[in-house]
Amino acid sequence: FLKRRPRVWHARRNNEMLVGVILRAVFRMNLKLLFTSSSPRRRGGLTNWLVRQMDAIVATTPVNADVMPGTPTIIPHGVNTDIFAPSAGSDVFGMADQKVIGCFGRIRPMKGTQHFVEAMCRVLPEHPEFSAVIMGRITPDNAAFHKTLEARISEAGLQDRIVFRDELPFTDMSKAYNALSLYVAPSLLEGFGLTPLEALSCAVPVVATDVGAFRDFVTPDCGLIVPKDDADALTTAIASILDGNLAELGTAGRHHVQNAFGLDREANALVTLYQQLLNDEKP
Repeated sequence: FLKRRPRVWHARRNNEMLVGVILRAVFRMNLKLLFTSSSPRRRGGLTNWLVRQMDAIVATTPVNADVMPGTPTIIPHGVNTDIFAPSAGSDVFGMADQKVIGCFGRIRPMKGTQHFVEAMCRVLPEHPEFSAVIMGRITPDNAAFHKTLEARISEAGLQDRIVFRDELPFTDMSKAYNALSLYVAPSLLEGFGLTPLEALSCAVPVVATDVGAFRDFVTPDCGLIVPKDDADALTTAIASILDGNLAELGTAGRHHVQNAFGLDREANALVTLYQQLLNDEKP
């Protein structure tokens, strides 16, 4: 609360923007207001008004830049490539005798879990060396949805090869990715979406839907992008990837993340923007 010292107030939510506006307008604090958004949806009313009070705005993808008022600076999220790095011998799922295809995230329709299950029910019978892990939290309101997924798996006779696992703490996530041969992100909606980026950083190829920023980092040399909400397209893409060179795809993905999506790049871009604001320069 030192009024004369210039500071950057960096907000990610409406309430944070509102506090910044009040601190500057009412308490006369010497603040430069900055807002970052990852949302692909157009907002109205209060949100747009608050965004217009900012000295600068950041978008994490061109898609969400297009739905924000003003002219955002685009700074993609990054991952720590030292933490999310290839490591041999991970068997965190207890499936060392199988190659594993993974899908991580909340178990709910918007995450496209139903399409992953359907794709696995079609693909796994043709690939007996593979099994699938669905890892994520099941909230009470999605318990019935989970039951329908289990029923489809039972119908296909794949209860031992398509399994659900509880989510792991962040400190163990690199082990989870390193237990995989392929990662699948079947989401129907994402603001940015970090899990495919984390998988690629661990040298795991990815099949993902065309949402969030997935297209920006899942390139043809390390995976495939498919239309959202399309189980047929997802199945075809997964089958195609499994017939390719998974190790080569994974190595390309690791190099791509290191070169373009390291956490240091995001941090350095934000620091540069902070310095511009504090020096009263136009971002």
